[in-house]
Amino acid sequence: MNTFQAIILAIIEGITEFLPVSSTGHLILGSTFFGIEHDEFTKLFTIVIQLGAILSVVVLYFKRFFQTLDFYFKLLVAFIPAVVFGLLFSKKIDALLESPLTVAISLLIGGIILLKVDDWFANSDEIQTTNDISYLQAFKIGLFQCLAMVPGVSRSGSSIVGGMSQKLSRTTAAEFSFFLAVPTMFGATAKKCYDYYKDGFVLTHDQINFLIIGNIIAFLVALLAIKSFIGYLTKHGFKMFGYYRIILGSLLLIIHFFIHPLTII
Repeated sequence: MNTFQAIILAIIEGITEFLPVSSTGHLILGSTFFGIEHDEFTKLFTIVIQLGAILSVVVLYFKRFFQTLDFYFKLLVAFIPAVVFGLLFSKKIDALLESPLTVAISLLIGGIILLKVDDWFANSDEIQTTNDISYLQAFKIGLFQCLAMVPGVSRSGSSIVGGMSQKLSRTTAAEFSFFLAVPTMFGATAKKCYDYYKDGFVLTHDQINFLIIGNIIAFLVALLAIKSFIGYLTKHGFKMFGYYRIILGSLLLIIHFFIHPLTII
């Protein structure tokens, strides 16, 4: 990986982390397209730069984080399924991260679902604020979020759809998804860093610089992406994202089966 490649991946992360298009899937495709070797550092980089994107949520919603303890307990309840599933299936998840074909299939299926979401939950506007979410609803949203452990599914997309299935409005579901991203992504990053530390992985000076640059760029790009996404989602819903996923997923499958198999370097 070089500086230019690190910047490109960070831009991809910042744009896609909070959109229902799968940041992990796009990072896998981006690293494959630019010929970035999928070594241990690349895996670490794509996870750690999520912290920069997550920090944008803290900055944009800073005042909203000063809520009652009840709200934080609900976030914890929603976070628990990801912890359990992550610990149980970490090896299988890592194996899926090696498969661009999995990303292509997930993008296609997820796109079809997003085309129907607005119709399925047309009346999902009973809950207009995150404070009104119950513990059971928070737990169910957390279960939906676990679907994103499959690359290409999208953490934000699955948790937003999960929120709408629990009668949250689109905006409230998106905001709760953003809040839930903070402990989820921080936990995933902390675990991965600990695993690498335990295995004796040592960062070089250049690699440390790549992580710093990546986090800064992911943070700045994510700030713009969140603002744009909330406004668009409130007015127009999910269909554009559904069409995008279907087109990209179909194109990747055509490339894989008729031109050249999708593989990670």
